[in-house]
Amino acid sequence: MAEASALSRLVQASASGDEAAWNELVLRYSALVLTVARSYGLTPADAQDVSQTVWLRLVEHLASLRQPEALPGWLVTTTRRESIRQAGQARRVLPVDPRTDSAISKCEEPDPDADILRAELRQALRDGLAELPARDQWLLRLRAADPPKAYHEISQLLGMPIGSIGPTIKRSLDRLRETSAVRGYLTATPAAARGKGGDQHELAEVD
Repeated sequence: MAEASALSRLVQASASGDEAAWNELVLRYSALVLTVARSYGLTPADAQDVSQTVWLRLVEHLASLRQPEALPGWLVTTTRRESIRQAGQARRVLPVDPRTDSAISKCEEPDPDADILRAELRQALRDGLAELPARDQWLLRLRAADPPKAYHEISQLLGMPIGSIGPTIKRSLDRLRETSAVRGYLTATPAAARGKGGDQHELAEVD
């Protein structure tokens, strides 16, 4: 049996009470949770409340999570539900204009799906990069930097012949698309709604 992925090991260790593993899970996915919450137009304080609730829910369900690789999707789904609930509570408390004693109308919030999909893609790319050998990670991050490193700079930094950099980047991108994180994202997300799942433009947005 293939060795369990880094995410599987983190989930299993966290479920066993490993505090360091739990902290690593929170660090890895906190940005995803907050991005989803904020896409529903929540205030920073409400988004933080949602985040805390989501992590509490994960503590309650971590031991029963049958597919650790599905954790990012579980977090997105749970955050969506909690954000909708929180947004519903906020709408029940309407601000009042003191001059007219009537409720102040709020602008319609944009559809959050686009922001959520982009957050999911960024997280999948982060996780996918973590599965790659260190050399692939460095090469892709250097090329996806803003501005991207020129081939001669990459050659000096990594000690690679300039002529081999282009083909090596292509092979690294191919390996990235085959990681469990990116394949999971591509499988779960409709083709019309997602990017390619690992081109240099998308990589440029990964922290």
